[in-house]
Amino acid sequence: MHSIARIAIALSLGFTLSAHAQQPAKKRVITVTEREKTIGDAPANPGPLATDLSPALRSADVKAAMRKVADWQYERIKNAPSQNWTFPPLYDGFLATSKTLHDPKYHDNVVAVGEHFHWTIGVGNLATNANEHALGYPYILLYEEDHDPKRIADLKREFEDIRNDPPPSTEKDPHFGITWWWCDALFMAPPAWTALSRVTHDPRYVDFMDKQWHATDKLLWSEKDHLYFRDRSFLDKKQKNGEHIFWSRGNGWVMGGLVGVLENMPKHDIGREFYVDRLKQMSDKLLSVQGKDGLWRTGLLDAAAYEHPEISGSAFNLYAMAWGVNHGILPRKRYLPAIALGWKGMLEHIYADGRLGSIQPIGDSPGIYPASSSYVYGTGAFLLAGSEIEKLAKR
Repeated sequence: MHSIARIAIALSLGFTLSAHAQQPAKKRVITVTEREKTIGDAPANPGPLATDLSPALRSADVKAAMRKVADWQYERIKNAPSQNWTFPPLYDGFLATSKTLHDPKYHDNVVAVGEHFHWTIGVGNLATNANEHALGYPYILLYEEDHDPKRIADLKREFEDIRNDPPPSTEKDPHFGITWWWCDALFMAPPAWTALSRVTHDPRYVDFMDKQWHATDKLLWSEKDHLYFRDRSFLDKKQKNGEHIFWSRGNGWVMGGLVGVLENMPKHDIGREFYVDRLKQMSDKLLSVQGKDGLWRTGLLDAAAYEHPEISGSAFNLYAMAWGVNHGILPRKRYLPAIALGWKGMLEHIYADGRLGSIQPIGDSPGIYPASSSYVYGTGAFLLAGSEIEKLAKR
């Protein structure tokens, strides 16, 4: 979509389209190992909740909460590099945390991951699966530090192959009919595609992203509810209260994906307004169903059916809202109280040792889980939210 227009814009700005360089075959890494036990758990006795954190929107207080959670997670995964799809949100959060706290420890962990896997994204024979693209985004952010081509060489090679020969879908059931057939895929792949377009000055990557996002949007976007169905199988499913099922984490990850796209898409891009509108529409809807504790339940439109809030979706919602306020897209006066309430709500799920609880385990729909449940992607979302909220606090 808009490929000719984007290429024309790039050429008018003096950019050149990068050629597909020949690279030696990469070493494939088996990722299903014992180290994946670090993804998360839900102990029966997680200990007491933290009592040393303040919910005040002051820079020092926000940083203290970020450090407490980041340090707990860092100790659990520092010796367990992973290409599993659950980890890239954490790596994104670690990079943001190092910038916010001016502490290189978390950043260096992500560098160590890249070096351990020789900067491969580990797609194997699942090249079109959006989950396998997510690791490319932190690699691109690290590439920008020193412009070492090896940090994105594998990513470019994989994305070139996909872009030049895009398959219809990785899902065997043809009724899905699209490449990114589940809504949380819109966090996993689009930021990497858009960022690669930015750093290579090649509009063809963002054009591919735009085309795939619109295909997903056409199938899964609810014009009535301004939310995304998880996948096509949810179009007719209902909650106990009769409302459609809209999954908290899935929509939260879409909110995070919108930020990733808008962070990297050129301001002049002719397709940008679509993503701005989606961020506004989703934020407005989510604001209307925000819980009294500032958080969102795993089934967005039937909060009464779920005991615990869902932190990974809530954190991504707050991250995107804070980003929208910081960039003048969302009105500060309307959203700041909701962001402050949500930040306070999340802090109430941090344990004394730094564990962040109430994160739904791996799944594909609303579910039930204990308050102690903690998973790496939820920690990453919390740290991203903190990084944007700290910017708000400094104002």
